[in-house]
Amino acid sequence: MFITLGALNMALAVMLGAFGAHGLKAKVTSEQLAWWHTACEYQVYHALALFGIGVLIAAQPQWSIAKNSAWCLQMGIIIFCGSLYAMTLGAPRWFGAITPIGGTAFIVGWLWLAYVSWQQGH
Repeated sequence: MFITLGALNMALAVMLGAFGAHGLKAKVTSEQLAWWHTACEYQVYHALALFGIGVLIAAQPQWSIAKNSAWCLQMGIIIFCGSLYAMTLGAPRWFGAITPIGGTAFIVGWLWLAYVSWQQGH
């Protein structure tokens, strides 16, 4: 499941990155383009993490508790990256108020993975 989510998020991040570089560059402000770039960058990092967690769970089923971490990372992608994409495409600036919720989901996901790792003795 998480290998699939990671791969789909990577494909989407590449497509959105290309769209930002070629389709948005002349249509949005430099600030908006920076938001887009940040969203793509964070989506790539966390898609790779989803992929890695999926591989880890597949190789060592006792790590299945790490799925909670993966779900937090996926929610972070949706909320953090999604809000930045939306603002770049014209959503009201106040929409950025939800961006930190996604950032918090990322942090919780990474902390949960650290906890699971510690519990597993690795």
